Order: sequence, then C-alpha cells, then structure tokens
Amino acid sequence: MELDKMDENDWKYHGEGNKSLVVSHLQHSRVLRLLKYPSEDAEQSHQTTEQAHRHIQNIVDFSNNIMKPLLGEKYIHSGEIVKLPLDFVRLLSLKIQQERPELRCDKVMDTFSGCALCLPNLTQFNSCHFGDQRPPICVEIKPKCGFLPFSRHFTKDCKRKVCRFCMHQHLKLASGKWKRLSRYCPLDLFSGNKQRMYIAIKHLLEEPQNNFKIFKGGELIFSCTDDMEKEPDLSALAQQLRPYFPHASGLYNGYQPGKAVLNEFIQVICSALLSGWDCSRAGEPRKVHLPEGRAHCEASPLHRDLVRNGNHCLPKDCVLARILQTQMLDSLDIEGIYPLYKRIEQHLEEYPKERSRLQIDGPYNEGFLEKLKNCPSEDDGSVEYAVGKVHQYRAAMTAKDCSIMITLARCGENEVLEPNLEINPSKPRFSYSVSILDLDPKPYEAIPYQFKLDSKIVNYYLRSTHAKQELATVNRFVEREDCTLVFHPV
Repeated sequence: MELDKMDENDWKYHGEGNKSLVVSHLQHSRVLRLLKYPSEDAEQSHQTTEQAHRHIQNIVDFSNNIMKPLLGEKYIHSGEIVKLPLDFVRLLSLKIQQERPELRCDKVMDTFSGCALCLPNLTQFNSCHFGDQRPPICVEIKPKCGFLPFSRHFTKDCKRKVCRFCMHQHLKLASGKWKRLSRYCPLDLFSGNKQRMYIAIKHLLEEPQNNFKIFKGGELIFSCTDDMEKEPDLSALAQQLRPYFPHASGLYNGYQPGKAVLNEFIQVICSALLSGWDCSRAGEPRKVHLPEGRAHCEASPLHRDLVRNGNHCLPKDCVLARILQTQMLDSLDIEGIYPLYKRIEQHLEEYPKERSRLQIDGPYNEGFLEKLKNCPSEDDGSVEYAVGKVHQYRAAMTAKDCSIMITLARCGENEVLEPNLEINPSKPRFSYSVSILDLDPKPYEAIPYQFKLDSKIVNYYLRSTHAKQELATVNRFVEREDCTLVFHPV
C-alpha cells in the first residue's frame, strides 16, 4: 500500500462501532480503521496527531502484549499504524458519509490526524486460493459474557441466576434501542453443548441486533437493519447460502428447503467455534468444564432439561474456551471492583506520581501483564491488590465485548488441506479461519459509569419482570372471575 498514492475511490465503507470506523480496499485484502469523535466536539476538541497516534498505539499494544497471551496468538491480528495523507482522509470521509447508518452519524470520522490502523480484511481468505469459484462466507459474532458471575459483593441475587445480556435486553427495549427482545443467550453459545449452541445461533439469526453479521465475498449480506420494525429475511439469506449447500435442498424432500440450508450453515458455524488445535497425546482434545452454577441462565428460552442435563464443556483450545477463560478473570464483578477503584483513586490523591508506576494508563507491556497475572488471590488491603484486580477486570471486559470472525470457503472433494484448516466432519467440505477482533483496552475512567449502568440494568430488569408477574397474576384472577357464576337468593 503506497501511502503517497492513496485514492479514496479505491476504498469502500465496511462498518463501524462506537469509537471507530472501518473502510476496506476494493482489490487488496486490507482494511483501515479510523477513529471517530462526537459531531458537536469535532471542531473544538479534535485530537492532535500525537494524541491520535498514542490512542491507536495503545490499541495495538494492548492487543499484542495483553490479549494475545491470554487469548492465543493464532486468533489475534493486531495490525500496524499508518499515517495517511490528510487530503485522502477528508475526501474519503465525504465519499462514505452517505453509506453510514443514520444511528451512527452522531459521530464523525477523524479527518485531522491522518492516523489509522491497517489490518487484514478477515472477511476474505488472504493466503489460500481454492479451485472453488464461490466467494468466501464470513460470520461475525459478538458473543458477550458467557458465564454467570459469582461474587460475595452482589446486592441483588438475580445476578446469580440471569446473565447480563438477557437482563440488558429489557432496558434496551424500554429505551427504544431495539423493538424486540432477543432470545439469544450467551450462556447457551458458550455451553459447548451442540444443541444449545445450535439454538443460540438460530436465535441470533432471528434477531441479530449488533451481535451477528454475515459477509459474502467481503460484502455485508445479513445484519440488523435500520428499519428495526422489520424482521430479518431468512428466506433471502437461505437463497444467498444455497450454492454453498447444494445437497440441502433434498433434505426435507423439497419441503422448506431454506430451513435445510440454514440448518447446515448453523452446524458449520458450531463446528468452527468448537474446533481447536490443542490435543492430548491420546489424540482427544482436552476439555474445559464450566463451573457448576455459572453455565445456566434462567432467562434462556431453552427447555430446562436440555440446559441442566446436557454435557457442558468446551475443547480447551477452541476460540470460545479462550474467550471464556479471559472473561472469567473478572471474579469480583463490577460491584466488587468499584470499591477497589475508589481505593486506587484515594491513593492517587495522596501520591499522584504513583499513577505511572501502577500503569493506570499503560503502557500495555509485559509489566502490565505481570501485574494482572500475579495479583494476590486474597485482598491484603494494598493498592497493588486493587490495581491487579482492576487490570484483570479491564482485560475481562475487553473479552466480554470482543467479536469472533469465522471465514469459510468451499473446497473441492479432492483438495488436500492441513487438518487444522478444515472443519471436520463437514459435508460439503469447508476450509476455515477463526479470528478475534475488537480488543481495545477498556478505559480505567469508565469504571464509575459501568457501576451505575450495572445498577440501572439490574433494577430495571427486576421492575420489568415483577410488573409482568403482577400482570400475569391479575389476568389469572380475571379469568377465574369471568368463569364464576354467583347465584343470589330471590
């Protein structure tokens, strides 16, 4: 990529999150990730080149030095910082503006610093060229937190029974962010039980929200729409996927062949999520068993017998196991972390120069990772313990908000592939790659906000479910009253 010959017409809008926007190259398998700012602050408080460079360098360092050792090197693509011509960035911003979703336009792309992060385009295969002419399919999943927290600091017992995602749905529905409750539960996806995983992905297809996207040849073909009233068109998706599953049309003797296509598609995704390279000497993959009591969410729509009696474990080296183990670094929950945050703040008021030694703002290097890994198991009242736990919490929060990219390509019957490149068993045969994205460090300063948000989510969930229970009781009473005949003496 020749930085001095950048042409905005060679790039297209790819997607965006809360803090950055991504464009992809039309010919080369590369993407650029650029920072965003609130529209009202763009002119007054835009970052200098040095500030933007430091921000992006922190993202790269945190991904490389903290998340890569925790999640596994093979899953992480940290990218490199590039300095783009400002004229190119401004023209690019104008070009893609009309393609951006309206709900994201409250923020504008950074056109002042010219700094960006260059990454491989994971919706495409970079190093493999197969004889099959069908373009690769890529699935992006934002799985969220896959276990129930267990902490003595809880003030509400419902947190031991219902997962954060399922509780948060009620608040998002009330605030108008979504029009329908998602039936997806992360604990089903992380269970390792193929039936629960299948149903979890099916629920993501039925209500993708911001948690599920599908790309075909690098083009987005399935996600939540701007028109939130409209339900996803699964028939159209099945038509897009049918060339990859040509035998699925006959599975139901011509009856609802689209369901057969989606059924095979979901099974391939489950296989990719459970695939790993780490095997014991006997050839069987080692397993990670989920702690009892942390793997079952009472809000999940699945039948209780399936949830309670199924086998729940993950192959140790699969992507879900690595993410789950990193998420579980948060052993105290935000209710236990917030007092430690206040302990640190009190210490820094007395000794402000300690901020650098404790690496509150980085650098995200081996020293930061050592503080995270070597934190004492018991609270000794020290600021070092508080810092270690807060570092663990921040890494866990990153893992709770990451995205998984599964790229699939059809390969010929006679093609010979490395065992770790092919989903097995799978008919038709697919080569695949799995990556983890969105590994930015969560700000230390956001802990008070997270504490307030947690309380808001839990309290709203309790009010919402309590109101529904009262309504159900009233309805039952009314039904009984309607069916009662009272005879009065004449």
